Amino acid sequence: MFTSLLLAAVAAGPAPFAQHAAHPAPTPPPADPHAGHAMPPAPAQATPTDPHAGHRSTPPATGPHIGHRMAPVATQPADPDPHAAHRSSGSPAPATDLHAGHATQATVDHGAMDHGAMGHGGMRMSDAGAAYGSGTALLPLAGGTMTGAHAATGGWSLMAHGYAWVVTTEQSGPRGDDMSFVQSMGMLMADHDLSDTTHLQLRAMMSLEPLMSRRGYPNLLATGETAFGVPLVDRQHPHDLFMELAARLEVAIGDNSRLILYGGPVGEPALGPAAFMHRVSARYLPLAPITHHWFDSTHITYGVATAGWRTRTWQIEGSVFTGREPDEERWNLDTPRFDSWSVRASWTPSPNLVAQFSHARLKEPEAQHPGEDERRTTASVHYATPRISATVAWSLKDRVPGEQLPAWLVEANWSAGGGHNLFARGERVSNDELFPDHDDPLHDRTFRVARGELGYAYRLSLAEPLNLALGGSAFATAVPRAIERTYGDGLGWSLFAKLTLGDIGAR
Repeated sequence: MFTSLLLAAVAAGPAPFAQHAAHPAPTPPPADPHAGHAMPPAPAQATPTDPHAGHRSTPPATGPHIGHRMAPVATQPADPDPHAAHRSSGSPAPATDLHAGHATQATVDHGAMDHGAMGHGGMRMSDAGAAYGSGTALLPLAGGTMTGAHAATGGWSLMAHGYAWVVTTEQSGPRGDDMSFVQSMGMLMADHDLSDTTHLQLRAMMSLEPLMSRRGYPNLLATGETAFGVPLVDRQHPHDLFMELAARLEVAIGDNSRLILYGGPVGEPALGPAAFMHRVSARYLPLAPITHHWFDSTHITYGVATAGWRTRTWQIEGSVFTGREPDEERWNLDTPRFDSWSVRASWTPSPNLVAQFSHARLKEPEAQHPGEDERRTTASVHYATPRISATVAWSLKDRVPGEQLPAWLVEANWSAGGGHNLFARGERVSNDELFPDHDDPLHDRTFRVARGELGYAYRLSLAEPLNLALGGSAFATAVPRAIERTYGDGLGWSLFAKLTLGDIGAR
């Protein structure tokens, strides 16, 4: 019903280019003396002595663009000033509005949509600099926002974003393979203000990756989940049809804090950093991280309920959820169990930095380890500017009973301008699932393995909001001497074309 409502609403009206309701745009530069001040409508002609004439600005941002209020935007006069591209409301948001102090949409012309009135008025959290990534995980606001196709109807603001990613990969060695495949994701969001202090967002995210083989695609040194009852090794499983069906409710508590409630039949608990496909630092990396099941394996969880408290610089939250990872039947909904829990603290001292620490107790998360629970602890730091986005993360899987398995990840994307992007990822992990055959003498032995990947992508702007990125990457692996014969040289390369509705990060 929810997904049908969103699809019908999007089809009912035009879809001009707009920014993601849950991913606010970067705050205006501090050098602008007028940043963060709502300006009255500009006259048709800007006077030469006023360097900011014709600029419409909104309060600086700290959170998602939820509760969009639409109003006509006057034609903007030509202005050589560097702030001339900024759009904002023609009138200030009311002091009691939930949205003041939240992100402006600084560089995109949204036509008849006045996004300056989208700020969270009663929540003056202008010192915060975080945007929502996946679930309730936070990302630095300075790294850019997610954009897409936008429509409004009946007091609701609707947003669509997604991608289709065609990849060809060839990976060497006895366990290597080659394959062409398509990764995909589509998101629909609906935002509505229930009152001056309460905001509701409905979210749906889906994928057609179940059309792949159940065995997914080649991904040397990756493990996790099963296909035809057999553990997947050196493969990345496809994602489920339903990646998220959830709602988020935010209630302003005074000027500087808010209560957050999030949950649904499919969602993401408060555990780990934002999932890799939502991180700007991973925007063009064509293969999933080999540490995926250490950091963000819970990004598709069947049954999630989260409550949290957010201030200018902190977000504290806890979740109850289903610990078992999705089964290999990718087209259906799994049964929620709510048998696991997690807590997470996120620190957002500036728009450039988000740090998080989280801990969880998961009930039998992996089908190939029946009877084994897991204590998982993660810590991560995201750093971002308009051109550079980087993530450093650490995780520890503590099986109960079983081994303690640590993992490290470092990844970055540099938007060099003119559509050019350079990206890289390095990972190191202790893994005891590389030899799942019980008759193999190496079965259940832990091996410390690593992989490094470098790549380039060129981004083309098509008819807004469509974009196309063309690129490729190469990787090398490092394994202990005991398994060198099994993996050989362990090299690989990938070429890709990524078509997106909207985008994330710098242009």
